[in-house]
Amino acid sequence: MSATIILIAINILVSYQAFQKQDLLEKLKHWPYIEKRGKEFYRLITGTFVHGDMMHLIFNMYALYTFGSILENQFVEVFGGTAGRMNYLLVYLISGIVANMMTYHNNQDNGSFASVGASGSVSGIMFAFIIFYPWVELLLFFIIPIPGVIASVLYLVYSSYAAKKGHGMIDHSAHFWGAVTGFVITILFKPALFTFFTEQIMSKFG
Repeated sequence: MSATIILIAINILVSYQAFQKQDLLEKLKHWPYIEKRGKEFYRLITGTFVHGDMMHLIFNMYALYTFGSILENQFVEVFGGTAGRMNYLLVYLISGIVANMMTYHNNQDNGSFASVGASGSVSGIMFAFIIFYPWVELLLFFIIPIPGVIASVLYLVYSSYAAKKGHGMIDHSAHFWGAVTGFVITILFKPALFTFFTEQIMSKFG
């Protein structure tokens, strides 16, 4: 069975339950201040499977299905059936955990900071996808066509800038570190993929 579909099903199930029960959301969300004082480090994982509202869930799951289903098939082709899906799941999980670990480091003494959502994990999947398809055409703001590798650079620059600004409810730091982690882990799984990636980049320049 597709690992992507399983991840989407878990996200939907856990998030839907949390929508109905506020106390469950409070127990599962990523909350560095409580994690440090209550040693509740399970939140580094559970926080990646709950969402703030239905639109947040739909957006993340749409992105996960769009990029993840293709990436999963690519992993199966490169690493084999079982190993490919296991590596794919590791990219998803570790990207989300590392993203939350970084916000834990920055907000462990900030009682007002908490976050939810699979954005760090999905960012990791998206950037692993870019290794295989750097010149795929994506739509910036759902309108402007732009190569994936350029969109990725802009995404990192914006996420870094927005994280430093520190305004709003979106955890831009998690987006940044999830993306970087997904890219790096995939290369670590098979270092030859970095050569494959750079060759694809250079192919556009003759």
